[in-house]
Amino acid sequence: MPSSYAANSCTVKSGPATAALVELYTSEGCSSCPPADLQLNGLPRTLVPGAVVVPLALHVTYWDRIGWKDVFAQKVFDARQAQLLESARHKVAYTPQFFVNGSELRDWRDNLPAAVRRTNAIPAPLTITLKTTAADAGALLLEAAVSAPDQRTAGVLYVALSESALVSKVLSGENQGATLRHDATARLWLGPFALAGGSARMRQQVALPAGWQRERLQAVAFVQAPDARILQAVSTAQCQPVTSL
Repeated sequence: MPSSYAANSCTVKSGPATAALVELYTSEGCSSCPPADLQLNGLPRTLVPGAVVVPLALHVTYWDRIGWKDVFAQKVFDARQAQLLESARHKVAYTPQFFVNGSELRDWRDNLPAAVRRTNAIPAPLTITLKTTAADAGALLLEAAVSAPDQRTAGVLYVALSESALVSKVLSGENQGATLRHDATARLWLGPFALAGGSARMRQQVALPAGWQRERLQAVAFVQAPDARILQAVSTAQCQPVTSL
């Protein structure tokens, strides 16, 4: 996956097609997860030219007690997975588990590119502008703005940071002895920020830990409808010249 921005300022704006937000719930402690990780890592190479996809790998914590603590796992990702399952009236959280624009995709091995194509065929009901600006002392300023022509559009805005080209040597648990490589790994999760009158804005400065590699970070923003559908998503993978929000 291409690295982007984070050491510099960047602004991206979503287009007329609905981007496919692909969420993978995974864990380094899960022996069946590495093939799914590889599927997400290689996803851009399997898509047709012009496809719009925003991948995110969210590492969950509930495998940590079984022999290996995943350093990328966060409880907020457990909660995110549970929320999506509750919206679909499903009960069981498991890994690896893929969601495309809020809907579970069980046949991801064969049909992930097709799910992206179906999503891209839907006209987007709103526009997201996402801006990153390098700040002092290694911080990063994140700004996002949502605008929908229909002021009745309801939903919530989320903003995340992900990091690619991460490498882990697993020393215990089901993947003992394996070297795992991760792209689009969620590091920071902000939101929800509710839409009002079809719009929303957020502005937050975040301190980046010393271990994060700025040149391999991406910012992501997406809007989720009350029924868990993703109305639009955007990332800094396609960085455009900086403009004012």
